[in-house]
Amino acid sequence: MSDIITEFRNENTKDIDLLSTIDIVRKINEEDQIVARAVEDESVNIARAIDVIAKQFLIGGKLYYFGAGTSGRLGVLDASECPPTFGVSPDMVQGFIAGGDSALRLSVEGAEDNFDLGAEDAQILTEKDVCVAISASGNPKYLLGVLSEADKIGAKTIAITCNHKAAMLEEVGIAICVEVGPEVIAGSSRMKAGTAQKMVLNMLTTGAMIKIGKTYENFMIDLMPTNEKLKDRAIRIVSEIAQVNASTALKTLLECNWKVKEAVLMLQCDLTLDEAKETLRKNCGVLRRALNSLTNC
Repeated sequence: MSDIITEFRNENTKDIDLLSTIDIVRKINEEDQIVARAVEDESVNIARAIDVIAKQFLIGGKLYYFGAGTSGRLGVLDASECPPTFGVSPDMVQGFIAGGDSALRLSVEGAEDNFDLGAEDAQILTEKDVCVAISASGNPKYLLGVLSEADKIGAKTIAITCNHKAAMLEEVGIAICVEVGPEVIAGSSRMKAGTAQKMVLNMLTTGAMIKIGKTYENFMIDLMPTNEKLKDRAIRIVSEIAQVNASTALKTLLECNWKVKEAVLMLQCDLTLDEAKETLRKNCGVLRRALNSLTNC
């Protein structure tokens, strides 16, 4: 019998194939409620990881996610959401999946068992970067190859797993082990384990972006308004922070090419666009610092 907890049989769902549809839903939901509590138990380690990521961002480092299967797909998903949400370059947070991009849609047989493939993918790292290895079991040779290479390069290393016996826990600087117990369907780690990993990834990037000033209060003031929904959001953010109506916010946003921080400074502190840009430059692009630096705000 496997000693990997994600492969164990869940005693609470042994009769799931006999249940009515509504009871199947309730049983899955009952198991899902375990996830948030398990993530909470790892709060200290998650916070440590956020601080490391933010520190490396501030010296020009990047965040790289590596995973296989569901875990790899979740890493790619989280990375892809960072540019539109926080206005960062697409290369600041990147996701790699064992087997390459084709593995995002189709299983690439044997990729997660290839140590050398992991070591090869990890060669993109530098000593300034953070390497996050994601795996429910924590044992894929691909990820052990990634972490071996990351260690040689001198990158910071973090593991996210759901198995306290994971091999990769011994290979990293910070270990985040969210034990959610056996899955509803034995071995289907896309379920509770996947949900736990997604929650942790949300915390890592969101927490690090907050720490480096990519938000003001709880507004995403570095968003990239590339569609009507995001433009409407930008208008609402500027309106609320600067306490102006929507038409005034829109007019100012158009003047500064939809840059939310510049628009806020122009309206709230009566600055020209050039003055707003210079104030932000002097304050490392952090809106709260920029506002605090001006006596007329």
